[in-house]
Amino acid sequence: MYIKKILLTIVGLGLIGGGWFAYMVYNAIFSPNTRFDSDETVIYIPTDADFSDVKASLEPLLRDMGTFERIARRKGYASQVKGGKYAIRKGMGNNDIINSLRSNNIPITLSFNNQERLENLAGRVAQQIEPDSSTLLKVMKDVDFLKSKGMDEASEMVLYLPNSYEFFWNTSAQGFRDRMLKEYQRFWTEERVAKARAQGLTPSEAVTLASVVHKETAKVDERPRVAGLYLNRLRKNMRLQADPTVIYALKKLSGNFDTIIKRVLYKDLELDSPYNTYKYAGLPPGPITMPDISAIEAVLNPEKHDYLYFVVNVENFGYHKFAKTLAQHNRNKVQYIRWINSKRINR
Repeated sequence: MYIKKILLTIVGLGLIGGGWFAYMVYNAIFSPNTRFDSDETVIYIPTDADFSDVKASLEPLLRDMGTFERIARRKGYASQVKGGKYAIRKGMGNNDIINSLRSNNIPITLSFNNQERLENLAGRVAQQIEPDSSTLLKVMKDVDFLKSKGMDEASEMVLYLPNSYEFFWNTSAQGFRDRMLKEYQRFWTEERVAKARAQGLTPSEAVTLASVVHKETAKVDERPRVAGLYLNRLRKNMRLQADPTVIYALKKLSGNFDTIIKRVLYKDLELDSPYNTYKYAGLPPGPITMPDISAIEAVLNPEKHDYLYFVVNVENFGYHKFAKTLAQHNRNKVQYIRWINSKRINR
C-alpha cells in the first residue's frame, strides 16, 4: 500500500510537471509575443542578413526575444534567413512570426514616371527596392547586355516603360532590369510591331518619337495629333524642329539635367548635337525621356491630317494651334511670341 502511494505520488507529480512543461512550451510557441500598438508593422530583411540581423530588427517589436530565438532555432529558421519585406501582426506568437518570416515575403508596388536619364530612374527605383542606385545603374548600362539586345547608350532608355509593377523588395538589380525587358517584350505585341512598321518605324524608333511627343504636350487627347504631325514631317523629309530635343541637347551638353529651360533661343538652334532636330534630319539617336504609354500609342495610332506646324495656343494653355502651311503657322506664332515676351521669359 505504501509503495502504491509513492507510485501514485510520482505519477501525479509527473503529470503536473508534464502539464507545466507543456504549458510552457505552448506559451513559447503560440502565446502573443508582440509589444507594438499598431495592428501591423513591417520589417525589411536584407538579402545578406543573418539571424543576428533579424533579431536586431525584431528587438523593439517582441516581448520575449529568448523564446523567439529558441523556437526559431528549433524550427530551423535561424540558419535559413531569407531577405524580403515581412509583416508582423499584433498578437502574433513566435510560431506565426517565424512562419511569416519564412514564407510570406510581401510584394511591393514599384512605380516610376518619365525620367530623362537612367541615372534618374536608378535613383527613383532605389527608393523602392533593396539595390542602391549605383548598382542598378551599372546593370542597366551594361554594354554587353545592351549589345545583346541590339541597343546602345543612346537607346538604353527604350526598355523602361513608366508604369506600376509588382516586385519583391529584395529583387536584385539584374532582376529589375530583366523584368523591365520582359515587360517591354510583352508590350510589343505583333500588332503593335505591325503598327510601328506601318508608320515606317521600328519599336525603338517609335519610343524615340513618342518621347518627343510626350515632351511636346501633356494633353493625352492631343498626342495623336502631334504624333501625326511629326510623322507627316518625316515622310516629307522635313526636319522635326522639335524644341524639346534642343532642350535635351542643351542639358546633355551641360551635364545638368535639373536645368529648367522655358524658352529655346535662336542661338540654341545652332547647337551641334545629333539631338538638335533643327540641325539634323530624322529622329534623334534615342529617347529624350521615358514616354508614357499614351504617347507610344499616339505614335502607333496617329491622327491622320495634313498639319506640318504647331505652336502653343495662348488662348487655351496646354494645347497647341496647328497649321498646314508656313504662312498660317507664322500668323499663329506671332501671338505666341507676343505672349512670351510679355511674360519676360528669356530662358
